[in-house]
Amino acid sequence: MVDVSQRAPHFLGTLGWALATAGRKKEARTILEELRRAGAREILKRLDVPLWKVPRIASHMRRMKREHLKDIPLFPGVPAMLRSLRDGGIRLALVSSDSEANARAQLGDSSACFDDFACGASLFGKAAKFKRMVKCAGLQPAAVISIGDEMRDMDAARAAGIAFGGVAWGYADPDALRARGPDAWFETMDDIARRLCPDRPIQCKCG
Repeated sequence: MVDVSQRAPHFLGTLGWALATAGRKKEARTILEELRRAGAREILKRLDVPLWKVPRIASHMRRMKREHLKDIPLFPGVPAMLRSLRDGGIRLALVSSDSEANARAQLGDSSACFDDFACGASLFGKAAKFKRMVKCAGLQPAAVISIGDEMRDMDAARAAGIAFGGVAWGYADPDALRARGPDAWFETMDDIARRLCPDRPIQCKCG
């Protein structure tokens, strides 16, 4: 298991702003654990956020992350895991609603491990980005797996017809995410390279 405590301030800050925008007075820390077990639609319902406010909230989240990138470290073992995948011949793509500039800044030198980036806000959602990425890469959907830490990541992957691998660290509550039946489950950072590149030595030892 990877400790997510370093990211809690960012989660709480973003959630607190969203609650204030929605006119809710409930403390962010109180509701955070509830939302980590909910899907995207359920989160909006619980926060009582009208759809027309979602773009504003998303824009604020991207701006807030850009301003606090130095306070949101990569999870331990990410650089070594990415190198293992790249050296194992895996084509890597980063699909995110965040900006490519934010992603590259946070990844640092590890951004060179990625062949493709599909970042930024999209009216058509993450599933459309997945489909476009698969097509541009010239791959069959059956040869692709999306790895993520949120319910919406799984929903988007399934809508795009690709496999989804869930991780036991990140935003979503791991028990809730695993209960939804991902196609693969990664308990530690080591598991990703070990299972996707079984013929290569594992370089990441992050526990």
